[in-house]
Amino acid sequence: MKVVGHVESLWRYPVKSMRGEELPEIFAGFSGVYGDRAFAFHDTAAHDGFPYFTGREQSRMLLYQPRYRHPERMSKPPNLSEAQSLGSGVTPLYARADESALDVETPDGELIAIDDPRLIQMLKDGTRDAHQLTLLRSERALTDCRPVSLLSMHTARQIGQEVGISMDKRRFRANIYAELKSQEPFGENKFVGASLQIGAKARITVVGRDTRCKMITLDPATGEANPDVMRVVAQAYEGQVGVYAVVLAEGMIRTGDEIALL
Repeated sequence: MKVVGHVESLWRYPVKSMRGEELPEIFAGFSGVYGDRAFAFHDTAAHDGFPYFTGREQSRMLLYQPRYRHPERMSKPPNLSEAQSLGSGVTPLYARADESALDVETPDGELIAIDDPRLIQMLKDGTRDAHQLTLLRSERALTDCRPVSLLSMHTARQIGQEVGISMDKRRFRANIYAELKSQEPFGENKFVGASLQIGAKARITVVGRDTRCKMITLDPATGEANPDVMRVVAQAYEGQVGVYAVVLAEGMIRTGDEIALL
């Protein structure tokens, strides 16, 4: 193995298109990061292939902060240690529905349950009447393409320099932000087709580059759009930033963990 960098920070997004949360550690499972994109809103006005209501339709959605009601149960699978102690390791159970209950802090500071009908009305405010929303819950991360996303900090900094802004990495909504030893912007692209070990057990295979959309134009702190971000990415980088990966071996990943090329 060759060490190619380390984990700068770890993020998950309990509700698709809402604000993420930085965590000191995450569990990378076959179906994605534990607790990541576990909830989403189905939109009857959306394309059948991507039937979700997101920040594309309501940029203020980025200002809503989800919080698991029982964070200690949602930090990792409750029987992880017991499952991993059995032979080569058994796939652990995920939390029950009551253990994964979630509240959302609105931009006005109100804490509201994810399944409260008032939340849907808040999200729809100012959008077209055609949007009819239904809450979805899934143990499988409702990610766009693949279970895990990775972005190097060098890539984020490079795009910020070209756009002429101090780039907030949160625009790119990655699970794993990495500092690479090469310090080369877009260095993560070289891992496509290769496998990485992160920490003691987790192994991922990088399967492709991440094709971007309007979401990266939205400031995660304000929801305001800056079209220049997408313009630079589209013109200079084929519209792709960061990489997607699938999980080969489940395991915990912690901030500061080494990233090794297998």
